[in-house]
Amino acid sequence: MTPARESRRRFQNACRTENSPMKRIVVVAVVGGLLLGAGAVMADQKIAVEQDNLMRGQAKSMYNVIGKMVKGDIPYDQAAVDAAIADLEASVPKIPTVFATNPKEDVKDATYGSSPKIWKNKADFDSKVPPVSKAIADVKGKIKDLDGLKVAFKSINDRCTDCHEVYRVKLK
Repeated sequence: MTPARESRRRFQNACRTENSPMKRIVVVAVVGGLLLGAGAVMADQKIAVEQDNLMRGQAKSMYNVIGKMVKGDIPYDQAAVDAAIADLEASVPKIPTVFATNPKEDVKDATYGSSPKIWKNKADFDSKVPPVSKAIADVKGKIKDLDGLKVAFKSINDRCTDCHEVYRVKLK
C-alpha cells in the first residue's frame, strides 16, 4: 500500500471511531461555524429592525397623525400635532447613528427597506438629515390650525422625500 493510501486509510478509520479526536474536532468546527453564522445573521436582523422601528415611529407621527389630519381623515387635534412634532424633533437626528451600520438584509415582511446606496455614499445620506430637522424646527410652535398644519406637513414631507427618493427601496 502506498504511503498516501495508508494515510487516507488511517484518517478514515480515525473519523469512523466514535470517540475519535478527529471527529470531535470536525464536529466542533462545523457547529462553531454554524453558531457564528447564525449570530451574524441575528445581529444583522437586529440592526435592520432598529432602523425599521425608527422609520416606522417617524412615519406614525408624520402620516398616521399629521397626514391623516391634513387629508381630513381625523379631526384636527393640537395636542396630537404637538406630540407628533416633538416626536419627529427627537427622532430625526438619530438617523445617522442608527444607520451607521449596513445590516446587509431587510426586515422580514417589511414593505420598505434601506438602499445599499446609504453606505456607498454615507456623507450624502447624513447630509439629508439637517434639512429635515430644520423644517421641523421652523414649524414647531407655529402650527395653530389645519391650514398651518398643511403648510408644515408639506415642508417636512418634502425634506423627507429628498432622502426617500434615493435611499429607500420598496420591497413589496
